[in-house]
Amino acid sequence: MDRNTIAGLVLIGLVLTTFAIFNRPSEEEMKTAQAKAKTEQLRADKKKADAKKTVDAEKAKAIDTLEVVAAMNWTPKLDKNKQIVKDSSGAYVYTDTLGKDTLIASTSSILPDSLREVKSEVMGDIITFETDKLIIDFDTKGAQIAQVRLKEFETFDDYVKKDKKITSLVLFQRGDASQGLTFPMGEKNVNTAKEIFTVKSQSKDKIVFELKKGEKGSIEFVYQMKQNAYDLDFDINIKGLGGQVTPKNVMYNWDLAYRRTERLMSEQRRVSTVCYNYEKEGFSYLSEMSADDEKAEDDISWVCYKQSYFSSFLRPDKPFGKSGSSFKVKTYEEGDERDSTHLKEYITSVNLDLNNVDNATISMNWFFGPNDYGVLTSFDEGYDQILNYGWGIFRWINIYAVQPVFNALNSTGIAIGLAILLLTLLIKSALMPIQWKMYTSSAKMRILKPEIDAINAKYPNKEDAMKKQMEVMGLYRESGASPLAGCVPMLIQMPILLAVFRFFPTTFDLRQQSFLWAEDLSSYDSIATLPWNVPIYGDHISLFTLLMAVTTLIYTHINSSNMSAQTQPGMPNMKIIMYFFPIMMIFFFNNYASGLSYYYFISTLASILIMVLIKKFFVDEDKIKAKMAARQVAAGENGPKKGGVKSKFQERLERMQKAQQDQKNRKK
Repeated sequence: MDRNTIAGLVLIGLVLTTFAIFNRPSEEEMKTAQAKAKTEQLRADKKKADAKKTVDAEKAKAIDTLEVVAAMNWTPKLDKNKQIVKDSSGAYVYTDTLGKDTLIASTSSILPDSLREVKSEVMGDIITFETDKLIIDFDTKGAQIAQVRLKEFETFDDYVKKDKKITSLVLFQRGDASQGLTFPMGEKNVNTAKEIFTVKSQSKDKIVFELKKGEKGSIEFVYQMKQNAYDLDFDINIKGLGGQVTPKNVMYNWDLAYRRTERLMSEQRRVSTVCYNYEKEGFSYLSEMSADDEKAEDDISWVCYKQSYFSSFLRPDKPFGKSGSSFKVKTYEEGDERDSTHLKEYITSVNLDLNNVDNATISMNWFFGPNDYGVLTSFDEGYDQILNYGWGIFRWINIYAVQPVFNALNSTGIAIGLAILLLTLLIKSALMPIQWKMYTSSAKMRILKPEIDAINAKYPNKEDAMKKQMEVMGLYRESGASPLAGCVPMLIQMPILLAVFRFFPTTFDLRQQSFLWAEDLSSYDSIATLPWNVPIYGDHISLFTLLMAVTTLIYTHINSSNMSAQTQPGMPNMKIIMYFFPIMMIFFFNNYASGLSYYYFISTLASILIMVLIKKFFVDEDKIKAKMAARQVAAGENGPKKGGVKSKFQERLERMQKAQQDQKNRKK
């Protein structure tokens, strides 16, 4: 192995390592994470139980105390933010009639109304609605959606229990989400997410929350549920706030932190972000790889909080205004209490673009559901743009070719693994003429290999590189062979190979579908767990990845049999580089969706079989050799001196090579 080959391998290694860092999920010890999550849950349950005991004790102790406080006309001691001062134990500080401070242990539920306004945290009541697909908990505090459960789906942890029942998937729960209006009113900044609403009316599928503001003002949040749907309508009615609130200052804030639902937390985080659709500029999104934020550049037609297989959309009937609107996604630092349970934190603030606050209605629509292409396209709002099927031609191939065929196969009711197998065979059959062309080209190159090796031996010195190149090109011209003839068909296949790289990890139909030893084709398959975590590789062994790498290695060996070791000085040995890729694939794909590795394994295996069939039954190398020999004889008889015709490209190439050779001779 010479210096140039080593340099080429080092550069490729750097490129592939960079690709691995930015495109594969980081290594994560699943057992440790699950144990940590379980420990955190037990700790949270204990903390909750202890808190309840403390509250009950405080209630018993504080009721009489508050009666004494009220009777003696004691007043709460407030800080500069007008919050009740508390000591280190959490007790409230009151000032008696003599000006002395006294500590009072209490909870918000037993504070008098006059003191609740300065209390920092007040709990609301939960009201639950259920449809065919959703279970939604509404909180009277903020009149907001506190928790969403999807009845048809479950987390990976519940799925692997195999208990023959579906435990509704919790998309987020109380404490993970906050939605509400914010606006200046007088000297205060109102945030309805912290206000207690009353239930004005309630029916089976509809609930109306009301918040009184000012003397005659009110704010209503109206939720209308739908059966057999993943969405619900949401209206905000603002009345009687004219002269007290500036319409253009009314913002709607939406904060959310998704919980882990899939097998590998790092994979979910890798594709989670905030997406949004501008009214004129179209679809955009924040970075998936790191924390990011952006101020709106145009009016906004919808906002989406996306994770790997589920999303939440907020879409207004009238676009949100760009003034003051912004989007933000935050990641969790290592050691954060949410680092082992939540994906990322999403933050959006949008301007409702109101004209008045005396009698204004804002109509919106919430969506909480799967990232399924059919479901998203049913809304006809461009929701499917959040699916990362690739850009340009790769997306078109997936949407208009790969996906329709896959859906047709999957709709027959056969196992998902068989559907992938049939899809692979159909794709390979469609590409068979291209592979035929590639094999014919490789056969010609293999026939010429002895003559090319002879030319290389004839010109061993670097100074004769141009002569050697001209003689090789002449040999190609005379025989009708071309090294590019095999590259062009490969370039035609590349868009399909890259398209399916995006298709399988994105396709919702693979989620929690088992095949052979793979528990979930949307995640990695594991036949063994390693006692330690191997950098880049992980802590498990994926069999589909190994099979894919082995078949790729075999295919590479077959294809490299017609390659010369090194035709030009200064160029790395391509044979070594070709064998390097299958080995690196073991590291790249070990944490990828097993459905993708399975597809590549079947595809490469089919390519090997097709190549064997073409060689044995369809292509006669002896005939090809005879034709090439006859062409060489004809070229010798009709050479340039007798009017032989060359292509313009060959003429330009020979002129360029001759000019370079003349220049070298002049320098000498």
